[in-house]
Amino acid sequence: MGTRTPEIDAYIAKAPEFARPILERIRAAFHAGCPAIEERIKWGVPSFEYRGMLGGMAAFKHHVTFGFWKSRLMEDFDRLFARGPRSSPMGVRVTSLADLPAKKVLVAYVKEARRLNDEGVKEPRRASPKRAVRVVVPPDLTAALAKDAKARATFEGFSPSHRREYIEWITEAKRDETRRRRLETTLAWLAEGRHRNWKYERKA
Repeated sequence: MGTRTPEIDAYIAKAPEFARPILERIRAAFHAGCPAIEERIKWGVPSFEYRGMLGGMAAFKHHVTFGFWKSRLMEDFDRLFARGPRSSPMGVRVTSLADLPAKKVLVAYVKEARRLNDEGVKEPRRASPKRAVRVVVPPDLTAALAKDAKARATFEGFSPSHRREYIEWITEAKRDETRRRRLETTLAWLAEGRHRNWKYERKA
């Protein structure tokens, strides 16, 4: 059987009032679609895991985001995902319960995500480095950038390679504490308009 953690109970309780029923419905759909799912707080937001990462959700002042880790490989039968070069696994954004798909549709998406993990499906490697590489922004960085307009503007203005330098630095952290520190430093440097390796750049 799956797990329900008090940490996510607390996260929902502290969320803005409009967000609580949205978070509860998303949470319920994950459990309905994957009864063996495990909950945890990862990178500061609720995540749902089953044979690896399955999906997650996050609350902000005026909206809620949620999504699936392998959304790029899922069948998008209700046109839920906004796919593109800057799309994120947490890219579904809602502001009310009315914005959510019907319960059976949301559960169907969870089942589709579960199927991919059951079958061990992994995102394919890029065949040629000359082709444009899609940069997947992790949920904690997405959430942090949403709260910092200056850092977000710098990040979105960077080339894919410069964005990837920050993403890899954050995701390669071995400990959650290290990852949090790197995330804080990333926001500070981005707010100053700096590249990840700005210390090594030649001064004009």
